[in-house]
Order: sequence, then structure tokens, then C-alpha cells
Amino acid sequence: MSKIIKQTGRFGPFGGKFVPETLIYALEELDKEYRKAKRDVKFRKQLAVYFREYAGRPTGLYLAKRLSKELGIAKIYLKREDLLHTGAHKINNALGQVLLALRMHKRRLIAETGAGQHGVATATVAALFGLKCDIYMGEEDIIRQSPNVLRMKLLGARVIPVTSGTKTLKDAMTEALRDWVTNVRDTHYVIGTVAGPYPYPDLVRDFQSIIGKEARQQILAKEKRLPDYLVACVGGGSNALGLFAPFFNDHAVKMIGVEAAGQGLKTGKHSASLSAGSMGVLHGSMSLVLEDKFGQIKNAYSIAAGLDYPGVGPEHAYYRQIKRAQYVSVNDRQALEGFSLLSKTEGIIPALESSHAIAYLKSGRKIIGKNSLVILCLSGRGDKDLDIIAKELKI
Repeated sequence: MSKIIKQTGRFGPFGGKFVPETLIYALEELDKEYRKAKRDVKFRKQLAVYFREYAGRPTGLYLAKRLSKELGIAKIYLKREDLLHTGAHKINNALGQVLLALRMHKRRLIAETGAGQHGVATATVAALFGLKCDIYMGEEDIIRQSPNVLRMKLLGARVIPVTSGTKTLKDAMTEALRDWVTNVRDTHYVIGTVAGPYPYPDLVRDFQSIIGKEARQQILAKEKRLPDYLVACVGGGSNALGLFAPFFNDHAVKMIGVEAAGQGLKTGKHSASLSAGSMGVLHGSMSLVLEDKFGQIKNAYSIAAGLDYPGVGPEHAYYRQIKRAQYVSVNDRQALEGFSLLSKTEGIIPALESSHAIAYLKSGRKIIGKNSLVILCLSGRGDKDLDIIAKELKI
């Protein structure tokens, strides 16, 4: 990626820093500290130790033979982020950001969460380092992701219900930003995805890029070549960008991001910002968002709480603009089919978010082709979704 992008926090026309003046100091402080940390060998070694000895990296790159045979695709490898401590890729970013918070002498962490995995990861690192922790979560998500709510509370975090708007991820992020405005001196906001104002899209991508760096080394060791396709689900987009970014300059490697079509793009009940959105500002950055003709943010919907967001990280919008990645959408019904497919062919129960990516392998297999080598990011495990699954599949 160009120096211009890295220096300005812009990805073409996307990105930027659209926030109240109160937050400018905090963002500049974070940017300065992150730049220093990246050059600090001690910081990089410390993070590597926590990745290895606490989170459980490297995660496996598993050849899903039965899934490959079932779908008629030569080889599908799963990057097993679901095997990490806390059950998803979110711990990668949380560990990186808590180490930055400690360098800035911040003793309180706040975060937004939808599916609860980022909330759990933030509560986990807060407990690990003895910090106060408040998690903002939409009232609707608290109900449908109750196992993760319990986990956060057991870890010592306070879960603050958000009752405004759709009572989901968008509104939780709005409330977390309001908190940060009034508590910038002692509080660090651990944004959970590659969205938000600069420098968050950059630093979250960098912490999550361990996914793609490992996958690159692993596939070369196993197959002696790079994959034909990378596939990952996209809400805000951190797991996908974590996989995609290390392959950015490998133009023979095609990238496919899978959004949530919810009940269908034509119904308006979806979260497909890249497929059906327009350029606008949400939570501090310019990207593709779901908005009405007056520029007001629309409500998003997905069966997967972690994809239920009316925007996307600005770097994904840039990838789409320059045609470096292709973005498609999968509806709720297809996602449930993807969930069942992986569970029954490989004995792996995926998160509903990851199930969207699995479902695309089925619906898009003619595009991918039967001789292809595919890496799919299995971003999380499905424990948190079992109540939803039981209801939807009438188990």
C-alpha cells in the first residue's frame, strides 16, 4: 500500500478523522504511541509472547477434506481463529490495544460489542492486567448473545445495556464514543474492528494481520504455492482484512469478502454496506454506509450479531473501489445452511458470522472453480449462537 495511505490515514477517498474536537488529542496521542510501539523491539516481542503463550498462536491451517469433497472444490483450508483463547480472532486486537493503553498509562478500558466476542476479549485483557472495564452492548444483542454477557461479567467487566436506536452494535459504538469524549484522560477505547477514526483502521488491521502472515507461511509450507482465493466474512471487517492485507501485493490471489444479506437486499433488512451502501460518515470515518436520501444512517440487520452494522471499515471500501477484492452477500437462510454444512462435514461448529463465508463457498463454487486452492478465515466458534441456532433450526 502507498505511503500516502499510511501517512494520512486515508484509503483513497475513504478513512479520515471526523470526531468532536475533544477526541482529537486522544487520537493523536494514540497515533503517536502506536508509531513508537511499532518501532519498539520490546513491544513487538512482548506482543508476540502474549500471542503465543496466552492467546494460543499460531492457529492451525486445517485442510477440510470432507467439506472440499462435498462442495467439489479441490482444497479448502480453514484458518482456525476459532481455536484462540476466548473463541475468536478478537483477542489479537485486544492484546495489542491493551499494551498500548498501558504505555499511555490508561487504567480503564471501554469497548463496544455486538456478538460479544470483542467484549469478552476486552474484558479478558482487562482482567489480565488489572484494569477497569466497561462494555457497551445493545439491549437486543444482550438477549441474543447471553452466554458472552455472562462471560464478560465473570471476567469482572460491567456490561452497560444500550437502549437507543436498534439496540445493536451501531448504537453500542455510539455510546462508547460518548463515554470516551468525557473520560479521555484515564480511558482507552478499544475499538473492535477496522472502522472508526484514524488511527484505528490502521492499528486494528496491523494487529489482525497476524492471521494472514501465518496463513501465508503455512500454505507455502503445505502446498508450495499461494492460494487462489481468500474468503472471509465482513461486518466491520477486521478478520477479513487481517487475512487479506498480507496478500495485498499478490495480485494472483483473489479476495472475497462475504457480507450479511439478512432477509434479502431488496427487503432493506440487511447489513451489506459494500454491496448496497453509499459514501458517508459513520463513527468518525468516511466509508460505505447504509443511509437514506437525507444522509441518515439506516438500521442494519443480520442473524449474526457481529455482522449487524450499517457500515464497513474504510480500507475495505478502498479495496472494492480499486477492485482488489470482490464483495458478495449471503442471506440468513444460506448462513444457517453454511453452519450446518461445516458442523456435519468437519465436526467444527462455526460462529454465525463465519457461517456466511462457509455458505458462499457453496453458492459461489462455480465462480471459485473445482481446481482452486482456498483459504477461509474461520473467525470464531459457534458456542455463543447455539440458542439462535436451536430456535431457527427447530432443534
